[in-house]
Amino acid sequence: MELQDIIDPDRIAYDIDVSSKKRALETVSDILVKGGAGENLVSHDVCESLIAREKLGSTGIGCGVAIPHGRLKNTDKTLAAFVKLHKGVDYDAIDNQDVDLIFALLVPENSTEEHLHILAEIAEMFSNEEFRKQLRQAKDPQALWSLLKNWKKRAD
Repeated sequence: MELQDIIDPDRIAYDIDVSSKKRALETVSDILVKGGAGENLVSHDVCESLIAREKLGSTGIGCGVAIPHGRLKNTDKTLAAFVKLHKGVDYDAIDNQDVDLIFALLVPENSTEEHLHILAEIAEMFSNEEFRKQLRQAKDPQALWSLLKNWKKRAD
């Protein structure tokens, strides 16, 4: 599965102001539901799924990046959203740095292998220091979209 199969420009947000991890998760939940692919999803249910996963351990992977993810019963499609925050928030990340780049993933309840494969690819993408720098320097959602959808091509 290619990244552009699970995320589209409608689920990318730029320069978003939030004051807490919880508010960041609420915002990314709203964005995940946005657009035609998420029409049968409810933002509250998505947020509950993401928060439940956070209770198991923070998805703040370090270097200002978080990859919140969750599973839902009422979807058969994998969806992703990306949010670049205006200013980082305390996210209980493993390196104690504030998070300003959030890539959220929502998968059907029964898609274990796919879920793990996508998470590994996203983690690899965000382990690239130059890529994180380019995302932070992007000036609008279209620039973020271009960077995200073309990442694989640059990494090969």
